[in-house]
Amino acid sequence: MLTTQKQMKKILDKLKLKYSEEEGEAAFYGPKLDIQMKNINGKEETAFTVQIDFDLPEKFDLTYTDEKGKKQRPMVIHRSSIGCIERTMAFLIEQYAGAFPSWLSPVQAQIIPVSEKFNKYGEEIKKQLNEEGIRVELNDNNETLGKKIREGELQKIPYLLIVGEKEQKDELVAVRNRKDGDIGTMKINKFIEKIKEEIKKKK
Repeated sequence: MLTTQKQMKKILDKLKLKYSEEEGEAAFYGPKLDIQMKNINGKEETAFTVQIDFDLPEKFDLTYTDEKGKKQRPMVIHRSSIGCIERTMAFLIEQYAGAFPSWLSPVQAQIIPVSEKFNKYGEEIKKQLNEEGIRVELNDNNETLGKKIREGELQKIPYLLIVGEKEQKDELVAVRNRKDGDIGTMKINKFIEKIKEEIKKKK
């Protein structure tokens, strides 16, 4: 086990990663590497672990044949890939309190027609945004405009795009930003440029 610990330390040194050695923290079957992160409250938690297992290869009599034709005992490495994704998402949800930046938000923009008459125009805009790789949805529920805006705000969607008679006539969208509120009307292509630049810069 000591040899493996030295190998792990050599790898970390080569990668120039900051780490600390904690005696007695290894799992019963071998040494492990814990990746730590601080949550929104400053508390340190484990994001994921990489563990070297000497126990299971012995228990299951695992072997492989090397290039010289000799049987060798493999080393099993545990990686919590799925757990890492889940924990990272939990950290991000806490960090942003659900208000994800536009590059990360599951829905980056929501189109809200003023009435049913403008649902078709909303569909056209949705198609344009989808073609540009923007995650968008259309709220064509038969509700009042105020209620649809409130629902979009509660969902913490970065951009709400209001469309009505004026917007349809001039091929515009009235843009509502989660942070700044109403920021005025703009051409659809200009909005696409704006949000794509924002996504690119990870703002």
